[in-house]
Amino acid sequence: MSVDIVIHNARILTMDDEHPRAEAIALTGNRITAVGRNADILALAGPNTRVVDAGGATVLPGFNEAHMHIFGGSVSLGELSLFGVRGFDALSKAVLDYAAANPGLPLLVAQTADYTILSDTERVTRHHLDRIIPDRPFLMFAPDHHTAWANTIALEKAGILHGRDVGVGNEIVMGEDGLATGELRETNAIRPVASMGVTGGRESLGVGTGGDPEHVTPEERAGDIAVIKKGLAYCASLGITSFQNMDGNLYQLEMLDEIDRTEGLPVRVRMPYHMKNFMPLSDLEEKAAAWKARFDTDKLRCNFVKLFMDGVTEGETAVFVDDYAHKPGWKGDPLFSGEAFNAVATEANRLGLPVAVHAIGDGAVRMVLDGYEASMKANGRKDMRNRIEHIEVVHPDDIPRFAETGTIASMQPTHPPGSAGLPLEPYLTYIGRERWPYSFAWKTLVDSGAKIVFATDWPVSPLPPLSCIGDAMTRQPWADDIPDHRLTLHETLAAYTRTSAWVEYMEDRKGVLKPGYLADVVILSGDIEATPSDEIAGLLPALTICDGRVTFDAGGGR
Repeated sequence: MSVDIVIHNARILTMDDEHPRAEAIALTGNRITAVGRNADILALAGPNTRVVDAGGATVLPGFNEAHMHIFGGSVSLGELSLFGVRGFDALSKAVLDYAAANPGLPLLVAQTADYTILSDTERVTRHHLDRIIPDRPFLMFAPDHHTAWANTIALEKAGILHGRDVGVGNEIVMGEDGLATGELRETNAIRPVASMGVTGGRESLGVGTGGDPEHVTPEERAGDIAVIKKGLAYCASLGITSFQNMDGNLYQLEMLDEIDRTEGLPVRVRMPYHMKNFMPLSDLEEKAAAWKARFDTDKLRCNFVKLFMDGVTEGETAVFVDDYAHKPGWKGDPLFSGEAFNAVATEANRLGLPVAVHAIGDGAVRMVLDGYEASMKANGRKDMRNRIEHIEVVHPDDIPRFAETGTIASMQPTHPPGSAGLPLEPYLTYIGRERWPYSFAWKTLVDSGAKIVFATDWPVSPLPPLSCIGDAMTRQPWADDIPDHRLTLHETLAAYTRTSAWVEYMEDRKGVLKPGYLADVVILSGDIEATPSDEIAGLLPALTICDGRVTFDAGGGR
């Protein structure tokens, strides 16, 4: 019997240490049949085999985006992007053009607005936005999605112009006039406005509450599925064959399951149970463990727990060991007490559920490491593959604890200020000069023995893995005495393929190209090893194959 697909004349980086390079690969069904020399692999082709000439380009295991948000990212594809927009005039033109093109939207939403979009010193308020568009509700998200700004009419319609109690770690920033300034910090403050949008804010529930929408019509659900399908197709077009979502609820799981049952998911999905600080510990056994049993295939799995320990530095909601440099006396408030998080980590790990925690400041990172140590003391040392997400600052005393506890560093090369078009301020001022060497310190963590995975946190940052890899390879230190945190190209590629598969307990079937493994493959438009680091972002996926199925073909069937 002949094979289904042969890719030859390729520079294959298998990510398999025993056989790191090859010229050709054969796929049959959803598995890799053979990897080797051109002549040997071409001999397996038959009259019905699709033969693809890679033209000397790199072939890799499909990219595994280890941290993203599929529902929110999919919705953002139809919203206004302010990436790279600077100054009031440019902002005004972008918003007004978008508003004119979308006259029927109940809420105009913009993404990726830098904290310094107006200038390095002027913070956005509702008054700025009112000058642009006073008569239609408008909401503008910072790149990190932890801060947003709304105009006056949006605040009025949402019922928060006069403020509201939004819980610990969240804030409707109030002005001296007793009214909201327009700046909304964290999910509870943003949700009243976001829920006025065309989706009713359903895409943010997995992050905000971990719960499901109270009522969804069949038409609304069909619309949500259609939006998610567009997002999945976008992932495939970027060479992504797997992603690990970092928000979760049953609504999303059931929609993804329906897509898989009806037409097949074009990307493998790992979803979490999202544990919030108001949920009882019993939810881990009654819900999270039940979801793990229900959704457990190679295409759709729900087998870990996600939490937020803090917010973000620019919004002053990250938690630090020492004070913010610009705000003496303020360290930030954690979203879980140490005791509460220790209990969650211990119970989740007892149930066989790994934990992934958003922790930006070094104080939050320390609390998470403390919780993982508490779990190990209670449950014994297990292969839990617990993670910390972002780790924007790590205290030097805590660096060795990653290897000691087996904690994975999940980091985003698109996030350091100065990378991916992000401004340096106010971040550098807020953390202070003494913390610069320990900020986004992924090489320091790797050198200390920690395992690392890379991702973008889309829609927080642009999703293309090749752009992210380019950012990882071109990052520059902020000062001459700051460590160079770049990894080698192969270490960086491993953080997007092999290690990402290992993190989700699938290293026995994906993440490397070897016989018997799942047929998840991406062909690039060129040779990544011969491409200068500052040009890697210009490479594109030429062909994406997931589960043996071509999910993207830039050549239209070459």
